[in-house]
Amino acid sequence: MTNNTSLIPNPAALDELCINTLRFLSVDAVQKADSGHPGLPLGAAPMAYVLWTRFLRHNPSDPHWFNRDRFVLSAGHGSALLYSLLHVTGYDLPLEELKRFRQWGSKTPGHPERGLAPGVEVTTGPLGQGFANGVGLAMAEAYLAEKYNRPGDAVIDHYTYALVSDGDLMEGVASEAASLAGHLRLGKLIYLYDDNRITLASATPVTFTEDHAKRFESYGWHTQKVADGNDLEAIDEAIRNAQAETDRPSIILVRTHIGFGSPKQDTTGAHGSPLGPEDVKLTKEKLGWPVAPDFLEPAEALDHFRAAVDVGKTLSSKWEEQMIIYGQKYPELAKELRSLIHDHIPEDWDKDITPFPADPKGLATRAASGKVIQAFFKHLPGFIGGSADLNTSTNTELKDAGNFESPAMKQGDLQGAAGGVWGYDGRNIQYGVREHAMGAISNGLAAHGGIIPYCATFLTFSDYMRPSIRLAALSELKVIYVFTHDSIAMGEDGPTHQPVELLAALRAIPHLVVIRPADANETIAAWQIAILEPDKPVALILSRQAVPTLDRSKYAAANGLRYGGYILADAPDAKPELILIATGAEVDLIVAAQEKLQSFNIAVRTVSMPSWELFEAQSPAYRDQILPPDVTNRIVVEAGISQGWHRYAGDKGEIISIDHFGASAPGPVLLREFGFTVENICEHALALLKK
Repeated sequence: MTNNTSLIPNPAALDELCINTLRFLSVDAVQKADSGHPGLPLGAAPMAYVLWTRFLRHNPSDPHWFNRDRFVLSAGHGSALLYSLLHVTGYDLPLEELKRFRQWGSKTPGHPERGLAPGVEVTTGPLGQGFANGVGLAMAEAYLAEKYNRPGDAVIDHYTYALVSDGDLMEGVASEAASLAGHLRLGKLIYLYDDNRITLASATPVTFTEDHAKRFESYGWHTQKVADGNDLEAIDEAIRNAQAETDRPSIILVRTHIGFGSPKQDTTGAHGSPLGPEDVKLTKEKLGWPVAPDFLEPAEALDHFRAAVDVGKTLSSKWEEQMIIYGQKYPELAKELRSLIHDHIPEDWDKDITPFPADPKGLATRAASGKVIQAFFKHLPGFIGGSADLNTSTNTELKDAGNFESPAMKQGDLQGAAGGVWGYDGRNIQYGVREHAMGAISNGLAAHGGIIPYCATFLTFSDYMRPSIRLAALSELKVIYVFTHDSIAMGEDGPTHQPVELLAALRAIPHLVVIRPADANETIAAWQIAILEPDKPVALILSRQAVPTLDRSKYAAANGLRYGGYILADAPDAKPELILIATGAEVDLIVAAQEKLQSFNIAVRTVSMPSWELFEAQSPAYRDQILPPDVTNRIVVEAGISQGWHRYAGDKGEIISIDHFGASAPGPVLLREFGFTVENICEHALALLKK
């Protein structure tokens, strides 16, 4: 067998040749790297082959063609199989990249990463995340299809497929996402379950003995079983049945054998370690594959796979013609849809946002955020999202925009639904109490394109979402998080709900922009940053309690927030002796402290620093202008732990923080008892200046 052998006339033989090509490109990649997971590619290659050659509508020449089917390898440890599929079907992923699997600078990392290899839709590896991402991808398709398709003009019409594993199904995030997907009746969501009954450390009977099909049936999914993972026609029939089931998501339980054909078949040894040279040799011999050379690509197999290139070009070309006709019929809709496809933000999207007047009583930044959202969301048709059953507390319901629900739902079943239209074009996503799925689904919504997703919950529950937030940052996905009830000031609910450490935890995530606005007008600026940020997730950290709206004729304009930190008010006609720095609700405290200290003829500068990430993005000269290195008397005030603030307080500065859990009492009492008062700030300032 060489790259120049004669064509194989037997279709079954060609199928086997192609499947083994996938298997052994993957095995050779793992073996060359001496690292990886050969078991899944050996067992799951047949179902992947059927899906990619008979069903998947995609264009290798244009991986971002908008109406493509989406494929998610939720079992991201099997990445060698995905890279092999992308290579052989004609994506810009040359064989050399398979040979550089898991190596420095390659496009083929150990787990799939969005933005490296073309054709990788989402970053997967942490199990369950891809499962939930797929639900988000399908929700995006359903929303855009319902909003823009017209009878005879289905310009948005594609499936979301995923290959999922035992580990995916065990993770709680998958359970949350599966439950919601079944409720929403996402009929274009089709998952292939690699039921190989082996995990990394044991066989699944040790930990996973539920009836998987019945479990998904109870979620509202359509389920099928394929008894033999090498039975291509049974897999084909099951996928066709799943496509025909339009009112339920589908999962196909395919009985496979991990490490198929190898001496380690059906053992944990096939999961996460290379087979080893001798077992690679034995596996190739058993499956009728030449032992040498490695990375063999028979011409017949490659020709068969590469048909996807011309087919994909035809599909996307026909879709573009369809879009032209659609544009002639519905010019405004077409213009709006193309704007979403290209991630265009209208220049006047924020034209209805009006500044808040100065008000010593003010309002909570969560309330200000709600008002800002209502002012702009109608100008951004791709802006959709919701909360984990906390819309009334997070102020994130889009008024009269309806619930995202299956059109098959009876309106009487939707008690408590948002007003206005409802169906898949509803813009309020009712996630229920499912924070983990909400975060991962939001990643899928963002990865699909055409959508600016937001999600909301209390800051203390952000840890339930942390894996998803981390992956959004790694993937450079534009997801907006609205985290309210941001400190001990939330009061009586007690330390379980007081997120003292979570600002620091979020700030620790690279490529995540964390913004804690000081008042209503900084909240406007924070939303402007969040909407316009092209490739980073943004977390807005908002107060439960009312905070004064600063008089911006007296203090610097709130759009200074864009720099991350800015001077609110400076020492009059003098170099500052002391710099007070704060974020969020504590900014009002340093403003009042400045006034009191200046009555003692102390030159004080106040700095609002709502975002470390934005501040660090500024030039060293700007940062030194705000925090002059020679002004070492500094006090930072934030109702969270001190971790990380030392870089701005400096060696001689102080931090007024809370480096322990809170307590259950009214918010004002807690702030007083834990030292968040003007008097305490002034005492620390006077003591610092005497040193």
